[in-house]
Amino acid sequence: MPPSSPAAAGHQPYRPLLGILFMLTAASLFPVMNGLAKLMSQGYSSEQVVWARTVSHLVFMLALFVPKAGWRVVRTRRPGVQFLRSCMLIGSTFLYFTALKYVPMAQAASISFTAPLIVVMLAGPILGEKVTLSRIAAVLAGFAGVLVVIRPGSAVFQWASLLILGTATCYAIYQILTRRVAGFDPPETSAVYSALVGSLLMSLVVPFSWRTPTSATDALLLVSLGVIGGLGHYCVARAMTYAPANFVSPFQYWQMIGSVAVGYLLFAEVPDAFTWLGAAMIIAAGIYVGISGQAGKAAR
Repeated sequence: MPPSSPAAAGHQPYRPLLGILFMLTAASLFPVMNGLAKLMSQGYSSEQVVWARTVSHLVFMLALFVPKAGWRVVRTRRPGVQFLRSCMLIGSTFLYFTALKYVPMAQAASISFTAPLIVVMLAGPILGEKVTLSRIAAVLAGFAGVLVVIRPGSAVFQWASLLILGTATCYAIYQILTRRVAGFDPPETSAVYSALVGSLLMSLVVPFSWRTPTSATDALLLVSLGVIGGLGHYCVARAMTYAPANFVSPFQYWQMIGSVAVGYLLFAEVPDAFTWLGAAMIIAAGIYVGISGQAGKAAR
């Protein structure tokens, strides 16, 4: 788990404005990565796009950590949990990138914001954490927002929206498993394994749908997916070292604005009023869950 206080962040000072800046930077990078993934999915298979995202992320992580920590960064005391974590992350990425072929970016971002709500529902049976009635009510309100966004049964309903719910579920399990392994492996090891297993699995699959990039620009864009994603995750980690998680986490919802901007600039997508309304419901529920969770920890 991210540090919940400046002291927990080691010797880093409490600098909330810098924490906000890093979180806003991350929330600006992720929509760019997703937009480029959607763009590249028009000419390349989801398997190849995900492979490029994962492998370039792995290379970036190794280049970042190995010079300082050496190859012991790949040693783990919980290989089974790390393997499952990476499977959940690659599953989340694959479902999301596949859905982006059919779902507008703002709509996809809105639905993906349900991941923290799913964590609340799963943290009880998996981690034994207490879930209050008010948090359950917030989760239900958030999922009501999902229904507003996807409008099942209407003419605007996209079946691929359900893949985004699968993305959020996989990512929620990934977060829970990250909590479980945090007491055994350093964050650098977890960061490497997040991409390591996925890279190996996708390398076995991608030859069956491989298409050689038709230009240097395409190759560069494919590689940039992992670099942008890696930088985004690094900025999130940095944000948590400068301010409490409950303080900086709400700024991750800036992704909604970034997704609208990238969707409009690259694909001329304009979200309708229902998407904005549903997104507001989901975001409000997510902020309440985060704040109430931190308040509960403080009370204990």
